[in-house]
This record gives sequence, C-alpha cells and structure tokens, in this order.
Amino acid sequence: MEFKGAMGGIYRLTEWITRLAATNLLWVLCSSPFVFCLILKLLVMNQNLANESLQMNWAMAILAPLTLFPATSAMFTVVRKWVMGDTDTGVFRTFFKGYKENYKQSLIGGIFYTLLFVIMYVDYTVYMTQLSNLQIVGVIMLILIIILLVSMFNFFSMVAHYHMSTGQIIKNAVLLTLIRPFRVFSTLLGSAVVIFIGVKYPVLFLFFIGSVVAWFAFFNFYGTFLKMQDQMEKMKQKDEDTASIEDKKSDNP
Repeated sequence: MEFKGAMGGIYRLTEWITRLAATNLLWVLCSSPFVFCLILKLLVMNQNLANESLQMNWAMAILAPLTLFPATSAMFTVVRKWVMGDTDTGVFRTFFKGYKENYKQSLIGGIFYTLLFVIMYVDYTVYMTQLSNLQIVGVIMLILIIILLVSMFNFFSMVAHYHMSTGQIIKNAVLLTLIRPFRVFSTLLGSAVVIFIGVKYPVLFLFFIGSVVAWFAFFNFYGTFLKMQDQMEKMKQKDEDTASIEDKKSDNP
C-alpha cells in the first residue's frame, strides 16, 4: 500500500529514520568493544589519568581492526544499496552479509591503517613536543595523518563496492583521495558538521551519526566513480573513433 500526499511524505520519512537507526545500532553493536574503550578513554581523560588513558589507546588500537573496521565496512555495504537505488533491501540481512564477506579485507585494512596512525601520531607528538627545531616535520606528519584519515572514506566505500585485493583497495583509496580531493574533503567537512551536532546531542551517536556519515561518504564516492567511469567511456570512444579514421585513411591512400 502506497500513501500519497502528506501521509506519503511522513511514511517515507519514518522509513528512512528506521533504516538509518537500525543500521547505526547494528554498527554500534558490532563495534561495541571499541566503543566501550572509547567511552572509558573519554572518562579517564576528564579525570586526567595519564596511564589509564594510554592503556585505553592501546586497547582501542588492538580492537579497531577486529571490530570497528568490519562493522564500518558492513554499514557501508548497506548504504551502498541505498545510494544505488535499492532502498527496500533488508538492513539486517545486508549488514551481516557484508560483515561476513568483507571481514578479512576489513581486518587487514584495519591493521594497516591502525599501524600507520600509531606511527604517524607518535612521530607527530615527538616532533611537536621534543624537537622544536623540527616542528615542520611534525606539520607534515599532521597533513599525512589527515590524508590517511580522509582516505578511509574511500577505503570503506571500495571494500563495499569493488572485488579486488586489499592492497589494491588501500592503494586506490589513497590515490583517489589525492587526485579527487574536493569530493573527499567535502565528505570530511560534512562529516565534521554531523559529528559536531552529535557532540551537542550525544544520543544521536547511538542512532544516526554513523549511518548518516556513511551514507554521505558513499554518496560522494559514487558520484566520483560515475564521473570517472563516464570520462573513461568518452576516452575509449575517442580512441575508437581515432582508430576508425586511421583505418579509413590506410584503406584509401
């Protein structure tokens, strides 16, 4: 049964609210060990407990590849369906199908990203706090950390959208960030706005923040993908036309 007019609009709105909330809840549930450590980290930071805060950092670094990355890839699998027009797909089934199929790639990618983040963050801290004459290196490290962070949007989108090796996905995620910076950094800016709203109203992190950010990130990624695909088709057509002209010239000396 399809509602029309105002009732139809309200019905569609409640459908989207339900989809976003269900997907976000599954994401929080599957990454709950990491989320638990993150909450503890924030609590000990407020208490100025340096040792406990460092312990939480190590715990999150270990748990992120095991829980957060697979859960986020599964969430991107769901929002991919929405962006591509399949809004009636079952959230629960699609989420756990993506979780199972992409777990290994997400785990490997998570280990790679986590190690790089840890190394770069330690380098940044050392250069900015202990080697004042080399703070420019610290600034470069900060820029690299931002690029790495932004490339994760492309990483999760590619894990959900492509069938290729983990190494290729990571390489292409970073390259796409560098050659198409506007789209990706607009995703970062939009995500920052959504997270800022979440900070003001923390309950939104439980129901909407993750799924909204994932939807926006894949929407931008898919727009880039379609544009690049169109450009490749035009180049291919141009090459075929050029080859056809050359063939005609060779046939008619």
